[in-house]
Amino acid sequence: MFNVANEEADTSLIGVVLDACVIFPGSLRDTLLRFAAAKIYKLYLTDQILEEMKRNLVEKNHITEEQGEHLVSQIREHFKADFVTQHTLFIPLMPVNEKDRHVLAAAVASGSQIIVTQNLKDFPQLLLKQFEIVALSADDFLTRQFSQNREAIITIIKEQAGGLKKHPITVQDLLEKKLGKLVPNFVRLIQNELHK
Repeated sequence: MFNVANEEADTSLIGVVLDACVIFPGSLRDTLLRFAAAKIYKLYLTDQILEEMKRNLVEKNHITEEQGEHLVSQIREHFKADFVTQHTLFIPLMPVNEKDRHVLAAAVASGSQIIVTQNLKDFPQLLLKQFEIVALSADDFLTRQFSQNREAIITIIKEQAGGLKKHPITVQDLLEKKLGKLVPNFVRLIQNELHK
């Protein structure tokens, strides 16, 4: 009824909308976006989601307004084909809290199957069921992806640690210090794989 997904989208990949709260922490944002760039899943974003991320980062003094603008422009540039724009008409029709309607509307408009959020209570499964969408925590989402893409994901995590030129970090530090509290089950799976 609502599905107006881009006809050219890769239908072999699962469609995923990232809520602003999961792209707020830098390391988790980096991991999720690297997975999307590697075609582990099909990412969908909106300007509203990025603006919410930026506003929260600036308000909590994690970055300056200028740095926030730069971050948003970098994400927009790299993932420009992944932006949903036709969701705005659906926003008033979404049966969730007003502040979360734009996220569900983006998922519906893009034909996504998953919303990744740390605020699962804001996306009750009973309300999402009619759209054939599920809400997953970042930990559950990454854990599921790991079970299907072990080798690719290990490579991505190693590249993520190696890609931090300004402040070099080991894979172990990335897992324990940066991702451990946010996605503990996913981190355990990676550590177990690395220690085999």
